[in-house]
Amino acid sequence: MGIVLVAALGQGAPARADIGVETPWHPAAAAYRSMMFLGDLKPVVWDQIGAAYEHPHPAAAVSRPAKIYFESLKGEAATAMVKAIAAKDRQALYETATRATSQLTRQTLAEATASLAAPGKAHQKVLEAQALYRSFGEFIDQADPEAGRRLGRAWLELTSSAGSQGVLGIGAVAPELEVFAGARKAIEEYLAANFEPERFTVREGLTPLPESVVAAQGEVKVKPWLPPGSNLNNQDPLPKLVLNFEEREIKETDLPLVAYGDMLFDSPLIFGEPARSLGLACSSCHNRSDVNQTFFIPGISHQKGAIDTRGSFFNPLFNDRRRGSLDIPSLRGLRFTAPYGRDGRFGSLRDFTRNVIVSEFAGNEPTPFMLDALVAYMLEFDFLPNDKLDKRGGLTEKASASAVRGAKLFRKPFPQMDGKACATCHIPSANFLDRQAHDIGSARPSYEGGRDGAFDTPTLLGAKFTAPYFHDGSLPTLASVVDWFNDRYKLKLRKSELADLTAYLETIGDANEPYQKFEGRKTKFRLNWEELTTFASTFETLLPKRDAKHADLMLETVATDLAADASGMTNAAAKPKVYEVAGYLSDTRKAIVADDWAAAEKSWARFKEFQAKYDEEMY
Repeated sequence: MGIVLVAALGQGAPARADIGVETPWHPAAAAYRSMMFLGDLKPVVWDQIGAAYEHPHPAAAVSRPAKIYFESLKGEAATAMVKAIAAKDRQALYETATRATSQLTRQTLAEATASLAAPGKAHQKVLEAQALYRSFGEFIDQADPEAGRRLGRAWLELTSSAGSQGVLGIGAVAPELEVFAGARKAIEEYLAANFEPERFTVREGLTPLPESVVAAQGEVKVKPWLPPGSNLNNQDPLPKLVLNFEEREIKETDLPLVAYGDMLFDSPLIFGEPARSLGLACSSCHNRSDVNQTFFIPGISHQKGAIDTRGSFFNPLFNDRRRGSLDIPSLRGLRFTAPYGRDGRFGSLRDFTRNVIVSEFAGNEPTPFMLDALVAYMLEFDFLPNDKLDKRGGLTEKASASAVRGAKLFRKPFPQMDGKACATCHIPSANFLDRQAHDIGSARPSYEGGRDGAFDTPTLLGAKFTAPYFHDGSLPTLASVVDWFNDRYKLKLRKSELADLTAYLETIGDANEPYQKFEGRKTKFRLNWEELTTFASTFETLLPKRDAKHADLMLETVATDLAADASGMTNAAAKPKVYEVAGYLSDTRKAIVADDWAAAEKSWARFKEFQAKYDEEMY
């Protein structure tokens, strides 16, 4: 049952997107952390908790169910955990799963000790125990930092004192038995006292905090965290962003309101907790105005590219207790797609935006300027150009013969659909929209006689790149959408007609250049550099007005992101210069906070000087 992987002690949730690939988890640690996270949601996601225990975890280093590891423990640890899940008892779940995970860690350390005569095996067991300790590590570091440092040293001592078998016996190092025993004792005593006590304090939350801390101080706050398998990274390839003003060859630096809105769209600072600390921004889900198809948080997303923004996690006050995870919609062509929200409940983009910030993500009330800026920016989102379509939504000569045949079917009225055609709702000359909500039967009513299955008609422009489809992402391809309508409404289309209609949808949903291209010095960092320095240019508008509130938000966002993005540079030699430039922005912000605008102007001047000086090296 052994597993070998290196786990970063205390590894927490990312502060920004594009943080790299998550270190694989030990199956038992992955299951434990998932069960604790899911158990804190309201309502509790018991079916997924059971699955985390019973089935292989997708974030684990090996495809092996956690229950295999827990069942290896002596006594009734595994049975007690299963009973707690069956009884849907949160406190019992916390106690049994926490004890079992701690016991499993200590059991693995005992196996390491028993293997010291074979240093290679002992070292593997130490790494496995360390991977299990990852279940608790970051919470110990935050809630009991002195113990966290002491245990961190103990793990280093364990690793270094386990010995080495060398290479073919050459360079072998004997284990340091006393050092190993002392380090093991320090770790085991802390685990036993804090995660296997005789009695646990009753917990409100299930974050695995040390019992000694909770007993003395209560449930202290730690940084927001996500379960294993979460992915907040931008998708790859990166969608191409089409902005109306850019297509008109207008510079964003000449549009300070739009540029400030662009910054806000990328800033976690407009949201409340936990979204802010997790680095979530509007662009996390709607990256480059499109759909982030890889976005995923277990328990919050029912599948990749989906999110429940009305549950307990992001804003308990807004919790509708319905587990309503929906497919993330594209925002391309947003000015044409009103009303907003999947059921069209918001007629105003401004009202919809405020709802997202305040109600869904617990942010503070945005200022009128912030809402003006966000709306101004989002109204610039355009659809992807498609040379297979003319401006009225008709096909051009570049469309295939199959698509042309499909266009006729698309416009054909069907008695089974009350004499309507596909084009009745998806009007070609109106960007394939009718701006109305319809109940097509894609969702079951939430109660007998309910009429809450109506959804806003989505555009079909760019649809080739926004799979899966329907409000819940239940259909993986455009072909499956065609099949669904054929079955649902008994249209009795032949296979050739189904293929033609699919070809038409793929044609109108196509694009000339759907993804951002990177080559040479046109790197992702270069894209970020140009974007962030454009955001910074809005200070020229804010400075004369002495607008401290909006300047502070912008400077914190840009300085933080600029420094974080430097890790992805191709020109690694220029990283220190990025940090230097970000430092000037931080200095400007500090001066503003101190109400020293003269100092702020000096730091701002330094930023502009060195931004220009280093610009060619920024890739």
